[in-house]
Amino acid sequence: MDKISKSDFISVVVGIKNEIRTTQYRTMQQVNSNLIMMYFRIGKILAKNSKYGNSFIKNVSTELTLEFPDLKGFSDRNLRSMKLFYDEYENDIFWQQLAAKLPWWHNMLLIQKIKDLGVRKIYAEAAIENGWSRSRLEEQIRNEYHKRVGAETHNFTRTLAPEDSVLAEQTFKDPYIFDFLTLREKYKEQELERAMVERIRDILLELGKGWSFVGNQYKVTVGKEDYFIDLLFYHTRLKRYIVVELKAGKFEPEFAGKMNFYLSAVNDFVKTPEDGPSIGLILCRDKDGFTAQYSLQDINKPIGVSTFETGKLLPEDIMEQMPTEEDLNLHIDIEEQ
Repeated sequence: MDKISKSDFISVVVGIKNEIRTTQYRTMQQVNSNLIMMYFRIGKILAKNSKYGNSFIKNVSTELTLEFPDLKGFSDRNLRSMKLFYDEYENDIFWQQLAAKLPWWHNMLLIQKIKDLGVRKIYAEAAIENGWSRSRLEEQIRNEYHKRVGAETHNFTRTLAPEDSVLAEQTFKDPYIFDFLTLREKYKEQELERAMVERIRDILLELGKGWSFVGNQYKVTVGKEDYFIDLLFYHTRLKRYIVVELKAGKFEPEFAGKMNFYLSAVNDFVKTPEDGPSIGLILCRDKDGFTAQYSLQDINKPIGVSTFETGKLLPEDIMEQMPTEEDLNLHIDIEEQ
């Protein structure tokens, strides 16, 4: 009997694990799809018998609860939601198919919050693509995701292939909402970077699916000089590195030149032949769109310029009174002793 190498064994196990996870995901999708379409059909029955008045649905709920005591979801309120669901998509096959890919309460949230079907479609597809929870979907609706996606200033249409340009536009937003960050009123780029790294999980959720964090203050050496990139990401769908530079103030034209330099360095010294040319994202507190676009027009590397919004900015005197991370760690150590 041949002896398998450790690396080959790991490869086999990883392959099996991936098959299991894929099957589990597909099974969950199928179960959800069947459940959603059952609700749709129940809604149809209720709609066809709506002539019997308000008490009719309440009586149906009572009968179903008695017949299926271990099943939840057949309350008077939920049955009315099923009827609403049917009424909304009665003659729309596209939406019936799209809704079947979303959890029930995602569908209800979209119907209740967004009346424009075109806008609703943006949120439905983004929720499926990014795996948003219901609370995350609600947050994105509140922050007007549909107005922010693809709104960044960029030169993608000139510097990327058409299919890559479209995907890049869909990947970036303007503004980014970092409302989970708390900073002093007059913060510096280093404080912003540190806060973002400390909340990297939340940052990745806001950035969207496909973003993978590589590192902050990422060193690239050009000649005899070392240079440090604020944040470096890799995007698994774009298959290329994304260089992010943070600016605490308004966009200035010289930012584009510096980003162009960083992209050259990453392309020459970091990316592999399998990776596409890197993309730059300049994140500023504010920008003039015309100035940003004018600054990019003669640059032949893909760069986007977006703004960002943070959480509440604390006055300097209050911020100074707050304990630092070192203070909190010291307090923990004392308690443990």
